[in-house]
Amino acid sequence: MDEFESVAISSRVRLARNVAGFNFFTKLTNESDAEFILNSIENILNDFGDFDFIRLKKLSLNECNALLERHIISKELIENKDISAVAISSDERLIVMMNEEDHIRAQCIYNGFNLFKPYREIKALDEKLLTEIDIAYNDNLGFITASPSNLGTGMRASVMLFLPALERRGELEIMKKEVLSNNCTIRGLYGEGSQNYGGFYQISNQNSLGKSEEEILDEVSEQIYSICEMEMSAREDILSSDHLKLKDEIYRAYGVLKECAMLDEVEMIKLLSLVKFGGALGFFKINEKEFEKLFYEGSSANLKELTNFFDLKKEEALRAEYINKKIGELVAKD
Repeated sequence: MDEFESVAISSRVRLARNVAGFNFFTKLTNESDAEFILNSIENILNDFGDFDFIRLKKLSLNECNALLERHIISKELIENKDISAVAISSDERLIVMMNEEDHIRAQCIYNGFNLFKPYREIKALDEKLLTEIDIAYNDNLGFITASPSNLGTGMRASVMLFLPALERRGELEIMKKEVLSNNCTIRGLYGEGSQNYGGFYQISNQNSLGKSEEEILDEVSEQIYSICEMEMSAREDILSSDHLKLKDEIYRAYGVLKECAMLDEVEMIKLLSLVKFGGALGFFKINEKEFEKLFYEGSSANLKELTNFFDLKKEEALRAEYINKKIGELVAKD
């Protein structure tokens, strides 16, 4: 929904599936079984579309962490890197992780707030998988998954939200209670167990048993709509009550990013978030598509890939140098 484009960053629908007749990954002791799963899914995906199929054992740990920072793969997939893989579509909307917590975790991501677009695309892939491979299913429990919370549809529908105003007004606890009371859950920037900083939060359904896929999408969408309205209202209140102080804080963040000599990763995310907030409030003109990349380009693993640095003592200086240049190119005072 365009009216919430500065609040809802992206929408994702993920499906968990397991191949019938094989142990869950945590008890998959036979390497040939893991390889059979990888080869079977690779053949199906090659027939479905244009995918880059990557076996993680061929990547360095830093290359794996760079994909994690970009939200392409999970930390669990990296832990299983000897027999895990990821397939990424050419437009990076469709991503299939193999031999993670489940044998198959397929997801589709779209910018903005619209869960039905990624749902339709991931369902087309899912139907292909279901016709080509025997997927574990029970008439009473639905799709059989490693985690009980994914039983049923095996679907997780989530939206990444940017909520700086609710954070500043101390209203996140109210929001969290509302989320939990409506059978949804809230996570940090990198999913379950990750810290909340920079004002980024993922909202998703809490479980998928006993509900249809459409009911889950409607339930999460209704919750997201409510939170987006709360954030927009909080932004209006902050602008009217504390405009000059807020503008000064945001301009200072911009100044630090543009002129600093050293910059650690957490501070970078917090400062970039303030500048992003300034763009949403009309203080800056921002090249949004390229600006969003800075959140991961300045993170440790991606920065190492971009600059080919190996001396950790120089990391903060290199990050500052990289962000100094990019901020000047992508952000202008309105």
